[in-house]
Amino acid sequence: MIAQDSIESLKARLDIVDVVGSYIELKKAGANYKAPCPFHDEKSPSFVVSPQKQIYHCFGCGAGGDSVKFTMEYEKLNYPEALEKLADSYNFTLSYTDNKQNKPRSQLMDKLNEWYKNLLTTKQTALTYIKERGIYDSSVEKFGVGYAPDTTSTINYITSNQFNIQEALEVGVVGYNEENRTTYARFIERLTFPIHSANGAIVGFGGRTITGHQAKYVNSPQTSFFNKSRLLYAYHHAKQTLYKTKEIIVAEGYLDVIMLHQAGFTNAVATLGTALTQEHLPLLRKGEPRVVMAYDGDKAGRAAALKASRLLSAGGFKGGVAIFLDGLDPADMVSSGNIEELAQMFREPKPFIEFVLEEILSLYNLRDPKAKEECMQDGVSYLKTLTPLLQEEYKTFLASRLGALGVSPSLLKTTQMFTNNSPTFAEKNTHKDMWELSLVKTVLEHPELIDQILDVIDPSLLLFHSQEFSLALAGKTNEPQIMAIMLDESIKSLQDETSLKAELITFLTRHYERELKKINYKQDLSFEDKTFYIRKFRGNIAKLKQGKLITFEL
Repeated sequence: MIAQDSIESLKARLDIVDVVGSYIELKKAGANYKAPCPFHDEKSPSFVVSPQKQIYHCFGCGAGGDSVKFTMEYEKLNYPEALEKLADSYNFTLSYTDNKQNKPRSQLMDKLNEWYKNLLTTKQTALTYIKERGIYDSSVEKFGVGYAPDTTSTINYITSNQFNIQEALEVGVVGYNEENRTTYARFIERLTFPIHSANGAIVGFGGRTITGHQAKYVNSPQTSFFNKSRLLYAYHHAKQTLYKTKEIIVAEGYLDVIMLHQAGFTNAVATLGTALTQEHLPLLRKGEPRVVMAYDGDKAGRAAALKASRLLSAGGFKGGVAIFLDGLDPADMVSSGNIEELAQMFREPKPFIEFVLEEILSLYNLRDPKAKEECMQDGVSYLKTLTPLLQEEYKTFLASRLGALGVSPSLLKTTQMFTNNSPTFAEKNTHKDMWELSLVKTVLEHPELIDQILDVIDPSLLLFHSQEFSLALAGKTNEPQIMAIMLDESIKSLQDETSLKAELITFLTRHYERELKKINYKQDLSFEDKTFYIRKFRGNIAKLKQGKLITFEL
């Protein structure tokens, strides 16, 4: 773990304009800098960087934070990775809380990958296979395709380069046979495809046989840093394009991805020999892209696409399925030169929900009444995973298909459909009260005035911005609403006690006048209570008009 004092020392060296300006073009705008937001498409710049406050904030999408947060979001890194990247950029040495964490990252995976790549150039069988598949030399270089030899050669390479076998076992390039107590290479006589984390570090390998081994593909085993259900092949290559285009293409295999990139679809990735899972969704959701599933057109591919579509539609993802006919796959279409046809399929995929419902219909013998009933139940059960609006919309879609088969739409009952995972929508108060916002900014910029404010005002007295007031009092300056107030130059803080007192008197006078009017309409108060509050509020108003502040009481 990185030591906290080391983190603070690094942050003190960082300049937000320098960090952000190394990624995007910033233009001076008063005391701040502006640019089009790198996190969403916009025509008018709403992305503001403040050198004084050392923060950035987008008034369009709400993104905001400090130099570390920007590096995390732009580079798609976690917190420690962003700190280490910034430390490298600023030639700063981080310190760690224990020596184990301070060890440099193992170079075994990188060295082994270089060795595999060099071996490929000498293996004619592998080179011939690559050429027959239509893969260019430039693609071999870009994706680091290599060749793994026999076990003995691999073990000898590892030990002769001063790496120990235990390290090789930990990173998953070597396995251990319990029966005869021997080690073996996991990748034998295969093309190798290095698998990277989102930030580009090699964390595992995939291997494809070219000599007829029983297992066509093998992947690295689960390790502390390799989880195939959380990784996507070539994501580190695709992430810049997918963030720019707001679209990601998910294929089944390594060769599909390589061929798609070769054809210009540089936002293509693949699952690692596994079906799309719930664990993939956080990575897929980054940048909120439209997801296009481009699985093979065979039976297994359609089944995997169906499972993925159920998952993605329930998760609220936009996108659909590119349907490949006659058992074709993306690599086949690129090899045969059908690039424009492929592009059209990606532009107009079958929407996830329609694909799922049509696949469900195709799974049953609808001439059998019992099977027809089961089909209807399956379809309704799936619809219940969607939001109420989509349920209503696609209930009609399903009913129209079943209706043609003699099923009445009235039988499709989709009540109680909102699942716990479905998004809820709360109405937002969009009213902007400049006086209340000025009070919030005063708390942020002049903490010495907080006691004077809290003597007479409670967050509950604010009609429109009580939440922002509470966040400011709690010092939660990383909240988007607070950053927006801090960087909004149209909101002015109250500069001194005299002007603050005058503003508070005006605000409180109006508050107690409103409360006085409410008393007359309250049905649940006795005559005595009404009399008490009327006298109290009138007394408060009189004192305020004399220039005296009233201490707040619950």
